Amino acid sequence: MESQLTILVPVAAVWLAAGIVADGLPRLRNTRVLRRRTGWLLVLALTGVALTAAVLGGGLFSTGTTPVDRAAAGLTLTAGPALVASVCSVRRIRRLRAGAGAFASAPATPAPHGLRAAAAHPLVGLPLQVTALATLPALIAAAGTDLGADPGVTGPAITVGALAVVAIGVRHALRHNRFAERAQPAAARSARTAGALHV
Repeated sequence: MESQLTILVPVAAVWLAAGIVADGLPRLRNTRVLRRRTGWLLVLALTGVALTAAVLGGGLFSTGTTPVDRAAAGLTLTAGPALVASVCSVRRIRRLRAGAGAFASAPATPAPHGLRAAAAHPLVGLPLQVTALATLPALIAAAGTDLGADPGVTGPAITVGALAVVAIGVRHALRHNRFAERAQPAAARSARTAGALHV
């Protein structure tokens, strides 16, 4: 039991840290800080993907009920979000870091709304945070509480998890739209507002 937790805790901690760093990116107002944080986020995301793949791969190649097998069985729920994070989030984080790096010659430059809108895109933070959330059942099971054993607990737990994912996704979408609106030229914004008033 303790060995299983020893395997799972670092994986969950890396995904949680990645989710927290990703959530704070749009609030950064300086391009130098934004570039540094995206570098941290890139390292955390790649580490999370590598650790998750290592545990799942170790579970495939080991036999019996070793701690790696139990940890891999617990992490099967994270495989999907981790794959989305490796395909979508990592690519967007690299582009965001390159965009912030374009201002390297003027490090004190305020981060433009376009960069902050890119940082707030749901595919940057949402897969990382959903993956962190998906590690919770494995940690709870490793601590000795099996959520799947009691049908009266399983249903509400799935509902709460689904609602949490929807809430996180809606929050990211609203924040991205707010920054994207600010990134548009003033003339385009005023024309859109005028059109809305005439309708």
